[in-house]
Amino acid sequence: MEQTFLKINPADSVVVCLQPMKQGDVISVDGKDITLLQDTPAGHKVLLEDKAEGEDIIKYGYPIGHARQALKAGAWVNEDNLKTNLAGTLEYTYQPVNEKLTIAKENRTFKAYKRKNGDVGVRNEIWIVPTVGCVNGIAEQLAKQLEEETKLEGIDAVHAWHHNYGCSQLSEDHEATRKVLRDLVLHPNAGGVLVLSLGCENNQPKDFMAMLGDYDQDRIKLLITQEVDGDEVEAGMDILRKLYQQAKQDVREDVPVSKLRVGLKCGGSDGFSGITANPLEGEFSDWLVAQGGTSILTEVPEMFGAETILMNRCETKELFDQTVSLINNFKNYFLSHGEPVGENPSPGNKAGGISTLEDKALGCTQKCGRAPVSGVLEYGDRLQNTGLNLLSAPGNDLVASTALASAGCHIVLFSTGRGTPFGTFVPTMKISTNSGLFNRKKNWIDFNAGQLVDGGKTMKELVPEFIDKVLSVASGEPARNEINGYREISIFKNGVTL
Repeated sequence: MEQTFLKINPADSVVVCLQPMKQGDVISVDGKDITLLQDTPAGHKVLLEDKAEGEDIIKYGYPIGHARQALKAGAWVNEDNLKTNLAGTLEYTYQPVNEKLTIAKENRTFKAYKRKNGDVGVRNEIWIVPTVGCVNGIAEQLAKQLEEETKLEGIDAVHAWHHNYGCSQLSEDHEATRKVLRDLVLHPNAGGVLVLSLGCENNQPKDFMAMLGDYDQDRIKLLITQEVDGDEVEAGMDILRKLYQQAKQDVREDVPVSKLRVGLKCGGSDGFSGITANPLEGEFSDWLVAQGGTSILTEVPEMFGAETILMNRCETKELFDQTVSLINNFKNYFLSHGEPVGENPSPGNKAGGISTLEDKALGCTQKCGRAPVSGVLEYGDRLQNTGLNLLSAPGNDLVASTALASAGCHIVLFSTGRGTPFGTFVPTMKISTNSGLFNRKKNWIDFNAGQLVDGGKTMKELVPEFIDKVLSVASGEPARNEINGYREISIFKNGVTL
């Protein structure tokens, strides 16, 4: 008999409908019959017991908010009758949970490009990185001309990563932009990079190049367009042709999977996100960490309500303190703009069955599995530690995905229940939470986690398939966003514009 609902945790006071259900339908949960009081869509919640006004409602074993009014068993629980418990900043106590991963090392490899500094790239592309938005047009023209000349023979792609910043910014806002652009220039997925400057911008080109540290000067070049006598496009093409000649000599080689770094992201989430795709990402993250590899979880506002789970998985008190700062600093960012900290779920989230930020967060954090937290990064920081890391960035899909790639991720794993086509500057794999989305938008979706609820697949069966798929993309198989040509960057703006 097909399963029609799921109780995620024994302590839960709701179940999640796995398919649309009708008023009057009867479900049997823990030996008790519950009659549905309303039609309830798939992905949404049905209450298992009467709740008084103000009483907590439990999902994933944790409160996801409280009842706005008295509710009867069988009620459809949604944003109209459920209110967040979140408010301002909190004080936290470190209560470490030292769960060890018991996942065997498999000595897997993937095919990547070895870089001079010992890093590896999963793509071999030529990038033009503007230091300021004023030269975006020149960058785009250069990318188009190089692609037409080379027909991409021997390389994977040519891209100009246009943005609107690099000038008219101040203090930390300006530095955040410079850090992300630095990270982009140094990313190993590029076999050659032209840093394209105007010359008079706040992001002064020579100071910016100094930020790169000890970089490969054969693969990273600077052009200051205001200093070019004559045609800056031809001057840029002279540099790009030389970068191309080097990059096209690069070949993929077998490298250990411990070299792989993935970002964990979700967007357009629904009620299935915390049941299918996010736990699947979590299983992959744990597997990768057990192999000596690295994963990064971000979207700090989507940790609110589940943050203590992450805090108590920190390997040290110092990492715990950094995670507390990560959370409370982002709450203060909201509060400083006069905004509440708990109003994150979008209209699409709510339509898909997510009613509060706690509901979203407890599903969102499934993406990082059970591994201990070994590193905490501020926005624009580059990875220093292997294992599971936390990264400061907002929940916005484009900004957060760019931040993950900037930190050093080779690939972003992006779960979605509503669907989204975009990709950032590294392969951005879409994992559907439900088979309906996968069947409708196969041109967007790379892998269907909906098989876990309607395809007869168990997590144990699906994880090896997903591992193989991720390693295939790391080895050169294009993600759907690459096939579609949907790639861009978005930098977090947090300051005045002059």
